[in-house]
Amino acid sequence: MKITKQEILDAALDIFAERGYDSTILKDISDRLNVTKSALYKHYESKEALWDALIDHVAQYYSENFGNTESITIPNSLNELEELTLRQLQFTMHDETVRKVRKLLTMEQFRNERMKALATKHFYSDIVSIYTTIFRGMAERDLIQIDNPELVAMEYTAPISVMLQVYDREPDRESEIHQKIQEHIHYFISALRRENEIE
Repeated sequence: MKITKQEILDAALDIFAERGYDSTILKDISDRLNVTKSALYKHYESKEALWDALIDHVAQYYSENFGNTESITIPNSLNELEELTLRQLQFTMHDETVRKVRKLLTMEQFRNERMKALATKHFYSDIVSIYTTIFRGMAERDLIQIDNPELVAMEYTAPISVMLQVYDREPDRESEIHQKIQEHIHYFISALRRENEIE
């Protein structure tokens, strides 16, 4: 039976997210795919090679689907900012790949140096960089008046990140958590609107 690299990466993400890196062996992945270990070796020479490929894959997937500082579109209004944030929130909460990646990063960040760096990038650096770019761009267009775009980005995104961590631990509270995040976004943007006297 032929198997693609994407199928292997999908199965690897499932199992690594369930068991962690140390508790997973290649046979677990080949069993999940109903193929022999030799079929995996045709694509990846070792568990470590598969792990490295998976990390590269999920980093690219997130960047392509969530956005990055190079591709993000600067909103033309505070309403557009709210809409953009809510779209990203829906993606982050409901995309199965992203949910599995967050679980994997949470487990492995204390055991693997590369995952530690990726966790910092995913949970903090990238999101703050994206929103720093957004707030700076909006300020440059005189849509808002702020002194420190990075600080505003941190203030805006930190509560959302905290609530997403709660959601990952307690998915049965999704409705409540989603509502709290929406309220935070609306409150923050309303405050920006008042400060800038934007109608």
